[in-house]
Amino acid sequence: MSDLIHRIETLLAERFGEPFRADAVPAGLDELARMAAHRVCRRYEARDVAPDLVRLLCACALSAPTKSDLQQSDILIIRDKEKRHAIGALLPEMPWLIDAPVFIIVLGNGRRTPQIAEMRGKPFPNDHLDLFFNATVDAAIVLAGLVQAAEAVGLGCCPISMIRDHAQTIAEMFGLPEKIVPVAGLTLGWPAEEGALSPRLPLSVTVHEERYVETELAANIDAYDRRRAEIRPYRRQRDTERFGVARFYGWSEDKARQYATPQRADFGAFVRRQGFSLD
Repeated sequence: MSDLIHRIETLLAERFGEPFRADAVPAGLDELARMAAHRVCRRYEARDVAPDLVRLLCACALSAPTKSDLQQSDILIIRDKEKRHAIGALLPEMPWLIDAPVFIIVLGNGRRTPQIAEMRGKPFPNDHLDLFFNATVDAAIVLAGLVQAAEAVGLGCCPISMIRDHAQTIAEMFGLPEKIVPVAGLTLGWPAEEGALSPRLPLSVTVHEERYVETELAANIDAYDRRRAEIRPYRRQRDTERFGVARFYGWSEDKARQYATPQRADFGAFVRRQGFSLD
């Protein structure tokens, strides 16, 4: 037990750059240690993941909380090599998408609840933004559950939000009907190497008690940038033709440059084409 406590404290200190105490944890040290050790996996062994195991992981993920018991998330499992290559061709900067033996797309499903209302002969006056929001939040919870379940059995995975860059193509490729949207992809396979631990913002920035507080944000971000650069420096700078080469290039500079270019500006139009009202 003392080894697990030490492991949790060490992992979280490395990730957040501040000390943690885990000696008061009453139970669940194994699971907390796995969560604290989370790493993205981008290299996979050339061996399959048994269909029964994938089905089991899906069941565990779908056991997660769901808004008002509406169960507005679905999971699309893709094993076919040609289909995985077709998705990989959309995202050539992510070759591990093709290397992973299983690719999963987590879907937000705003379709089933109105269908049930129609089946039961009831009105459905809730076709507005909340329908889309509930479905995507449910899908995000299921995605997190899939990652947690996969890592519990020794699998590695990598969430891929960039499938939304090609949401219309994905919808057509897999026959997604009205009010079904792809929220994220997930590669799944046996890790060929241990991924790196990603440092996170300090809890002073992201955890609030009693009321929202946003003091010393610039100083906290700068300190995080420098701590992260010591652990995982960026190998290249984005868009140097536009922004030049920075003497110090940290996380905040990278994210500011990334989102200085429009991202998925057509996604709202796609969501509306899928039959959602965003009012």
